Amino acid sequence: MDARPQLIDALSALRDRVAAVRLPLPLPGAPRARQTRVELLAQLDDYLLPRLKQPEAPLLAVIGGSTGAGKSTLVNSLVGRRVSEAGVLRPTTRTPVLVCHPDDHHWFANLRVLPQLTRVWLPRQDGEEEGAEVPLEAGKGADGGDTLRVETVGTLPRGLALLDAPDIDSLVTGNRVLAAELLCAADVWVMVTTASRYADAVPWHLLRTAKEYDATLVTVLDRVPHQVIGEVSQQYAALLTKAGLGDVPRFTIPELPESAGGGTGLLPSTAVEPLRAWLAHRVHDPAARQQTVARTATGVIESLNARMPELAGAVAAQYAASVRLSADVEEAFEREGTRVRRRLRRGAVLSGDALTRWRGYPLDSSAGELLDSLVASLTALLQCAVAAADERVHEAWRREPAAGAVAFGIPDREAGERIAMAARRWRRVLEELADEEVRDLERPPAPDAETVAALLAAALLGGRRARTAGERLAERIGAIAATRLRDKGGELLTTYIDRVLNAERDRRLAPLDALEVTPEPQAALIAALSVLQKEK
Repeated sequence: MDARPQLIDALSALRDRVAAVRLPLPLPGAPRARQTRVELLAQLDDYLLPRLKQPEAPLLAVIGGSTGAGKSTLVNSLVGRRVSEAGVLRPTTRTPVLVCHPDDHHWFANLRVLPQLTRVWLPRQDGEEEGAEVPLEAGKGADGGDTLRVETVGTLPRGLALLDAPDIDSLVTGNRVLAAELLCAADVWVMVTTASRYADAVPWHLLRTAKEYDATLVTVLDRVPHQVIGEVSQQYAALLTKAGLGDVPRFTIPELPESAGGGTGLLPSTAVEPLRAWLAHRVHDPAARQQTVARTATGVIESLNARMPELAGAVAAQYAASVRLSADVEEAFEREGTRVRRRLRRGAVLSGDALTRWRGYPLDSSAGELLDSLVASLTALLQCAVAAADERVHEAWRREPAAGAVAFGIPDREAGERIAMAARRWRRVLEELADEEVRDLERPPAPDAETVAALLAAALLGGRRARTAGERLAERIGAIAATRLRDKGGELLTTYIDRVLNAERDRRLAPLDALEVTPEPQAALIAALSVLQKEK
């Protein structure tokens, strides 16, 4: 446990890389990866870094188990008085209670371990002295965050602390999460189950997790009827052996009157003496203490070799999915942009009312009316293109599980107005180009600028249907000026079409970009693990 500063620095850097990971996309395997991230942070913040920085700190044994397993009664019995409330209300343990010797109080009053939990001091039970401040709502501090109640008991050996955790199978999600985080802070995991529930899935999941981390583990088989104590103990031992946990210390507590009726009493000292002695030996014997702490700490560090690449793989999968989603949007708008330009060359804009106005110009339609109809037709073409691109994206994203995290399902009702506004801006700039060209003409009389703009718009948007528009434009301002104006107008049209489509594309990509799914965290995780392996 005499950790070099370089190792602690490497673990701190690795911790920061894990904290920076974001897994927002609902991919298969993402929930497990998010849980892995939470567990890694909990073990690094609550246990490994504090333990390596202060190896002389007291041993922390976390008492975990299922609802009604008798955890609180066991803690109360180990210390010889009621420090944790037990009862028939389920879940019984809602605020975790940490019990230590008065001389060890300073180790846990600060935020050395479990820094996310606010320390609270609640009134002593059974009329004991030294009540403290106004009781807080169970499990919540003044700021609404989770709390940790710290109790001191002189009967507990110096150098040992017990933590009564919430139920690992609680109906309250927050309790289950907190229970898992508390176990991650333990030097010793004390897993409590009962004769009626020792084969349940949840406790065995935690037992397998402890084996995976190679944590120092103890099991307590509680409330075993006297008449079947031998049979149940033998079956439980067989299950542990089958799971590769045959060498885990086992303690059996028979069903007693004190453990009945919700477990409101203390068990006889003889019932818990073997476990108390085992824990005390870990504290008093330097070799046993060293073995306990080193095994758990080393197990956590070694487990990083498997868990960090797994987390990095999840980050890579998130980025790959983000790239696919972005590519679907970009491809859809690129295809529609190509289609719009192709339709412009074919004169698709010069149809409907616009074609009627063109055929009636100038006898039955004015230049302004022609411009109005052309702009409206161009607007409709772009609106249809954006709607078609949206439909392509929807179709592609239906096949992507990751798309569920991106807000793309609501139709954008403002898109039509944005496109219409952009088309009107294009018309104004086009009219300004025409006005400038007319003012620069050296031959009088100067043609009407609006007429020049209308002919230019028809030539640009009408394709083969408006071949005569270019001829009429050349007649009014000359061939050279007409060619120059058409070149400028063509560039302007391309700019505005690209601007409209790109802006709408970027709006569709914005929710995905806001998730900030990038490839950098994957490389950072692998690099941090590599540095840690070198320092080990």
